[in-house]
Amino acid sequence: MDARSLEILRAVHVQGGVTAAAATLHLTPSAVSQHVAGLQREVGVPLTERVGRGLRLTAAGVALADAAVDVAVALARARGAVDAYLARPAGVVRVSAFQSGAQLLLPGLLSRVADLEGVVVECSDEDVAQDDFVALTDQVDVVVAHRPDDGRSWSAPGVEVVPLLREPLDVAVPPDHPFARRRSVPPGELAGVDWVAVREGFPVATVLAAVARRSGDVPRVVHRINDFHVAASFVAAGHGVALLPRYTFGDDPRVRLVPLADVRAGRRIDALLRADRAERVVVRRVLDELRALADRIGGPTAS
Repeated sequence: MDARSLEILRAVHVQGGVTAAAATLHLTPSAVSQHVAGLQREVGVPLTERVGRGLRLTAAGVALADAAVDVAVALARARGAVDAYLARPAGVVRVSAFQSGAQLLLPGLLSRVADLEGVVVECSDEDVAQDDFVALTDQVDVVVAHRPDDGRSWSAPGVEVVPLLREPLDVAVPPDHPFARRRSVPPGELAGVDWVAVREGFPVATVLAAVARRSGDVPRVVHRINDFHVAASFVAAGHGVALLPRYTFGDDPRVRLVPLADVRAGRRIDALLRADRAERVVVRRVLDELRALADRIGGPTAS
């Protein structure tokens, strides 16, 4: 079987269809379909079935797509075995992060990698709903993602999860707010306040829902803002309170961050990468630097 065709079939599975896989692989949908059709002729069983206007993989197609991961890992491991004998394994590593995670981690990562001769890191920011982070691993080598405390972990065949750090989420208030000089605030005292919250489906929204359950009150969300810098501006101007990440915004003079009492509010930040890309020595070098940076910022990930 052709390794490229197997990779394309795997992308159809992970991305959820031919069109999405084509966009990720920078191919036309027709080219993707031709590769899948070629594999289907070779194996002799249907790999796709039509659903409405689109296609989805059959059980046989899913099984072959999962097996394609092993093929990609084996090929990458073979390349990595040779790279290990290079004096200085080098190359380009693409890293993406959600926006506040990019602010927290990527400048420091670039500074650390600057000392690694021949290693180039290309960064991008990708702030997507939690369920969409895994699919980004088809586009970049290392995806920095976040999820709520005690939320479900990432689960996808052929994707490696590397815990980086836990970042507490605090209540952001204006400097002159009655809570600003408090050491902590219990959820019950937040009943009836106006909230500046992220959109539903994003990890911090799940944390706010947990805080609301403890307060016994439905949060009054008056603004939906995903950009934390904009949210901080709203808070500073007195247009509500927000949950903001402590390490990222603890030094922001516009707001005061007050820890929540009696509730564990935070987010887990992880690195996601495809198992085949994890075999590249240069990717591992960058990942090691990212983990060291995260340890310096947040300490042990289990805290």
